[in-house]
Amino acid sequence: MNARLTGNEAGMPTSTQIRRLRMRFVGEVQGVGFRWTARKVATELGLTGWVRNEPDGSVSMELQGPSAQLAAYFTLFDRQYASYPLRYVIDEKDDIEPIAGDGIFHVRF
Repeated sequence: MNARLTGNEAGMPTSTQIRRLRMRFVGEVQGVGFRWTARKVATELGLTGWVRNEPDGSVSMELQGPSAQLAAYFTLFDRQYASYPLRYVIDEKDDIEPIAGDGIFHVRF
């Protein structure tokens, strides 16, 4: 008999599994409200983590929450800049260990 693995059994995230992403954004990401928009969207979706400008002109972010909300984050973030599209790329993106008790999304300085 063949057994099929689905969802979390196959090592794939489910829509409710808590994940934490570490990302580095490059491009038009400083001086355009990027961090504050990131915080607004994350808060609306109930996500936690932080965002910070880096000395090299990039922006670092850790974003935590259910997989479905993480996916929705990028769509909602892009909509915030629909009338003024930003040119940026996610230069690095890694799944890291979620932080238990992480309560809010905040801007780091």
